[in-house]
Amino acid sequence: YNLSAAKNGGKAEVVVNGKHILPNHVGAFVEDIERSTANAIRPDPWQTDTCIGDWHYSRAVAEENRYATVPTIVSMLTDIVSKNGNLLLNVGPKPGGEIPEVQLDRIKGVGAWLSVNGDAIYGTRPWKRAEGRTTDGSGVRFTSKPGSLFAILMETPRSPEITIESLKAAAGTRVELLGDDEPLAWAQEGSGVAVRLGSRLPEGPAVCLKITPEPSGL
Repeated sequence: YNLSAAKNGGKAEVVVNGKHILPNHVGAFVEDIERSTANAIRPDPWQTDTCIGDWHYSRAVAEENRYATVPTIVSMLTDIVSKNGNLLLNVGPKPGGEIPEVQLDRIKGVGAWLSVNGDAIYGTRPWKRAEGRTTDGSGVRFTSKPGSLFAILMETPRSPEITIESLKAAAGTRVELLGDDEPLAWAQEGSGVAVRLGSRLPEGPAVCLKITPEPSGL
């Protein structure tokens, strides 16, 4: 179990993080799912703890292909957050405390993604459902803030237009691509929302759309 305490108004608040629920535990308990994730939204906060490569640095397994890629980490992060979870990502430093360059590259890559798309992660709450898909079969994860829905496309869009299934948006809805201030053209097509990305078709992991006001889920 991991215990952490933070002072708040002179009082210490303790969070217990472990893999099994403690009987008669004191303070807040956060369930830990090591190296895995939840399959649905959980009502109580939980956490995944995992690592970029191994739990510790090993010269014998320092090859780059032994480490999770930036798209893999971003996909894991978005999936976990959409289900009311937190990601604790471990790095394995060298004996002198230096973070190996291959792991540092991964951290910087995730940081670069968050610098553009962090609005879909920081301060969000789970939506009515965590998962969806586009009509071409790509996965979608949902997060929300008051009045807005974030639809996170788990793969780079394959065409200039994508349709997110089982959404109904009201007239006057604004759809925008995080990192781009110009609104995107969209239309209600049956039970899905079609969004025209056009020439601004982005590259990279987990493209994020912000939809305001929050549409209804079907």
